[in-house]
Formats: sequence, structure tokens, C-alpha cells
Amino acid sequence: MAIDTAESDRTTEPKRARSSRSLDAPQRHFRWIVLTPTLGYLAFFTLLPLVWVVALSLFNYSPRRDGSSVGGLGGENPFVGLQNFQQLFDFSGQSQLSQTFQTSVVVTLVFAFIVLPLNLLITLPLAVMIEAAARRLRPFLRTIFFMPVLTSAVAVAVIWQYVLHPQYGLANSIIGKFTGETTIISWLNDPSMTVLGVPVALIAVTMAYLWMDIGYNLVIFIAALQGLPKSLTEASLLDGANAWQRFRFVTLPLLKPTILLTAVLTMISSFQAFDLFQVMTLGGPDNQTRVLSLDIYENAFRFQSMGWAAAESLVLLAIVLLITLAQSRLLRSKWTY
Repeated sequence: MAIDTAESDRTTEPKRARSSRSLDAPQRHFRWIVLTPTLGYLAFFTLLPLVWVVALSLFNYSPRRDGSSVGGLGGENPFVGLQNFQQLFDFSGQSQLSQTFQTSVVVTLVFAFIVLPLNLLITLPLAVMIEAAARRLRPFLRTIFFMPVLTSAVAVAVIWQYVLHPQYGLANSIIGKFTGETTIISWLNDPSMTVLGVPVALIAVTMAYLWMDIGYNLVIFIAALQGLPKSLTEASLLDGANAWQRFRFVTLPLLKPTILLTAVLTMISSFQAFDLFQVMTLGGPDNQTRVLSLDIYENAFRFQSMGWAAAESLVLLAIVLLITLAQSRLLRSKWTY
């Protein structure tokens, strides 16, 4: 009986293979029709620029100089190989460009690693509290907290510039109300002001960035909380767990994939922060808020040193990739619901 079954399976396999091939032919055509525009878009706007950046990083290229007919490379824009990368990591202190780049890397890392934990510590408990609020109140709260995300970064920077203005800013006015004296604090321009070694100007921009950005992760956490299985929460209630125990031992482990997602997105976004720094501080005072994206922009478009800026952008890409991989390893969950 088993032999008959095996023989019947062998005879039906070619039929299934032939039928699947005949059915897959139009499906394959449809896949290519659908994927071709997307692949073309990715190739033209992602792969080609990446290849061009890699090529530029190997040349001392500036659009001010005449090069060969191949993209302006060569000629007065000579091939330098890995010289740009060697100078980026020259710690001798002889090159001002190298020192500025290294400072910008440190500032970017400090900014990103301040933003990430603060963002998660604010958004996750806030999402839990919003979900615990009255049902009619939840849409209003979600809207209020998400509105800054829709606001232009330049507008946010201008608002916070006004809040932190040394003479007529809201922050100094509030401090003056409590002290009874006229307070003039230059939050964005005094290089001597630090808190635990972190420049106050960088903290001020971080506050503005968090105010603008927390709504994004908040919506993600709210959606994740709404998708959690209620049976687990109800079971923990029957076991006598209080609110903190339910959050610590039920909600938090189930949200681990969402925490990984928000951590990666927040880290990538913080490394790309540019508008707030450009408008609020221009990298000052004394390069204390000169993040890597601002340094890349100024070298590329202000000083017209495209080859140097391309090398910097590749280093930024490598840093983001390494940190993202580390986050994925540390926060990876072996199970999901």
C-alpha cells in the first residue's frame, strides 16, 4: 500500500510542476511589470548616487575646476585613491579639515546617544498612558503629540530660537519670573556653558529635536499596544499582577520588536539631523553643535570640496550601518506573538 502511494506521488509531481510553471508564467510577467518601475527608481535614485559618491571619494574633486569629459573627474580633479579617507582619520592635529571632521563625529555620536534613550523613555510610557486614558480623549492626545512631526523643521528651529533668545526669549522670562531679576542667558551662543560635559547649545537643540520627533515613535508604540493580545493581559490580571508588573513582564517583552524598530529609526533619523542645527546654531559655538551632516553640507556646497564631502558621507553611512547591526543584535527577539 505504501509502495502504491509513493508511486502515485511520483506520478503527480511532474503534473504539479508543469501546472505550476504554466500558472507562474503570467505571474512572472506581472511581477516584472510591477517591479520594473520600483527597481528603476531605486537604481536611479539610490544605487547610482551611491556609486557616484564612492567615485567622488577617490578624487580631489571640486566643481570649480575643469576635469575630463567623464563626469568632470580627472584633469584638474585628480585621482587620489584612499587619500581622503587617510586624512579623515589623521589624528596628528596638522589638518584643520581632519580636526573638524573628528569633532563633528563626536558631536553626532553624543547627540544620537542622548536622543535615543530620551526618545524611548518619553514615548513608550506616554503611549501607555494615552492608551489608558478615556476613549474619547485618545484621538485628541494623539493629534496633539503628532502635530510637531508635521511641522517644518525650519519653523520648529525658529520657534525654539525665540524661546531661547537671550534677551526676550520665553525661557529667560520664566527664569526671571522666579528669580525676580532680569536674566540673560545665551543658551545657543555661550561655549562655556556645559552640563555634565555636554554643551548647553547641544542640549538645547536636542530638546527642540525631541519636541519635534517624539510624535512619530509615539504613534508606532500606540499601534503596537493596540495590537497586543488581550488574553495575556487578562491572564496576568487573574494572577493578581498590578499595573507595573503587567507592563514589566507582559507588555514590555511583547513590545521588544517594536522597540527595535523605533530604536533603529530614531538612530538613523538623529544621524541625519541637519535643519535644526543649520538654523539654530550653524554648528556653533566653537563647533560644539557641528554634526556630521552639517559638516558634509558645508564642505560640499560652501567650500565646493565634493571629494572630501563624499568620503565623509561614506564614513557616516558606515557608522549608521554598524550601529544598526549592533542594535539588531542586542534587541533581537527570538520569539514573537
